[in-house]
Amino acid sequence: MIAPALPAYANEAYADFNVPANRQRQQEAIAAVRGQLGRQYENWIAGRAVQTGEWLESVNPSHPSEIIGRHAKANAEQARQAVQDAHAFFPQWAQTPVEQRVAILTRTAEVLRRRKFEFNAWLILEAGKSFAEAEADTAEAIDFCEYYARQMLRLADPDPIVQLPGEKNEMVYLPLGVGIVIPPWNFPLAILAGTTAAALVCGNTVVLKPSSETPIIAAKFVEALFESGLPERALNLCVGSGSEVGDTLVTHPQTRFVSFTGSREIGLRINELAARPQPGCIWIKRVVAEMGGKDAILVDDDCNIEAAATGVVQSAFGFQGQKCSACSRAIVHQDIYEKFIGVVKAKTEALTQGPAEDPGNYMGPVISAKAKQTISNYIETGKAEGRFITGGATYTGDGYFIRPTIIADVDSKARIFQEEIFGPVLAITKAMDFDHGLTLVNDSDYGLTGAVYTRDRNKLDKARRHFHVGNLYLNRKCTGAMVGAHPFGGFNMSGTDSKAGGPDYLLQFLQAKSIAEKIP
Repeated sequence: MIAPALPAYANEAYADFNVPANRQRQQEAIAAVRGQLGRQYENWIAGRAVQTGEWLESVNPSHPSEIIGRHAKANAEQARQAVQDAHAFFPQWAQTPVEQRVAILTRTAEVLRRRKFEFNAWLILEAGKSFAEAEADTAEAIDFCEYYARQMLRLADPDPIVQLPGEKNEMVYLPLGVGIVIPPWNFPLAILAGTTAAALVCGNTVVLKPSSETPIIAAKFVEALFESGLPERALNLCVGSGSEVGDTLVTHPQTRFVSFTGSREIGLRINELAARPQPGCIWIKRVVAEMGGKDAILVDDDCNIEAAATGVVQSAFGFQGQKCSACSRAIVHQDIYEKFIGVVKAKTEALTQGPAEDPGNYMGPVISAKAKQTISNYIETGKAEGRFITGGATYTGDGYFIRPTIIADVDSKARIFQEEIFGPVLAITKAMDFDHGLTLVNDSDYGLTGAVYTRDRNKLDKARRHFHVGNLYLNRKCTGAMVGAHPFGGFNMSGTDSKAGGPDYLLQFLQAKSIAEKIP
């Protein structure tokens, strides 16, 4: 099927849950999804459903006794089989006309759009997302499919290159081969959809290894791809442990590239494993890695304090701070330091928290008992490293809840200033002036997102030049990157700066071939 002419790209509109009808639809979708909980899901390898008899249990972080589903757990042999079959099917998929691959993506976007409230419900129940956060996640997945479809059409008809006299000169883009896609649990639909769709539309076959925290959402997205006409051997779903399945996929000699989003520790390990030569491997494997951040917002003395405090609180505590773009450091000018702390404290303590399926809650749970313990340990460390302002106490229910926490007077060498916590913990540090503030925000191994609040145009221009992050926001929060408008990716230990959702992103999954023909 040939893709129709596509209209100009536009971001998917968000449903407004202040509208009673939208809220009602979402609550009905949650009830419908609850009727499907506890089912078993199988891996998809070499064009067929498979399982080993071992099951990975996914739970609702708001109510850990509630089983979302049980997903088959793959082993190393199945991982090898997945890569081998993907490699065997690659020539057929690579030769599939671009228009057909593009049409599959646009149909997938339509499936997600039609089932948006259902996918939201899975995100609310399996990932602990609020209504608004789930809606943004699903909308971003739709955006990735629509945007990359259009970008692939552009790259399939590239701009002409210089023509030498007596020659016909051209450059074409070719797919790479088998790609291993390892997405995170914090955007279990959007990032999974974006990284998978990007690799597939370029003509690569994919082995998808989703997070063990959110495997059911992954299974549902795979269903949507197959419903949209994706050949069943173009994509393998391989849920399993990182040490067994992940390492096997990364080191396999027929693996051509790895697309990873997650922690710095695992990302560096993947990069190291992929770089080691393997018998039979005839290429240098590409690694596309997004590895987190320690993001800062710089608040100058001439800013609108109310707006800056709102931006910091939203950036720090949206989805419980479980975003690589979350603000975990606020660097505040000394002249407004105490006043700013007071405003942020009041806004933070006003946040509602509880089970994610309650639309009245701004914050839900963190993802797991392990995450809750790690974050709690950081809070105790922070109490010894600075002045405890608010938070820390856990929710009294049975879920994995941690109150949004603020610790002030944090030194730049403190652990909670330097280490990624991935939870609702905000460190506040005093800056003597704007230049000192820039020094502090750049005092990090990471360089993903950041923001500046100031009315001074000269200072905004200085931040443009000297605030060393991949995504800089001026007089707005540092989370909420939109596909097409904010190409996303960071510097330093934040990753390879691949700029997801940008016009160059698909080049990560293609190789350019130059062809020159002598004209008689």
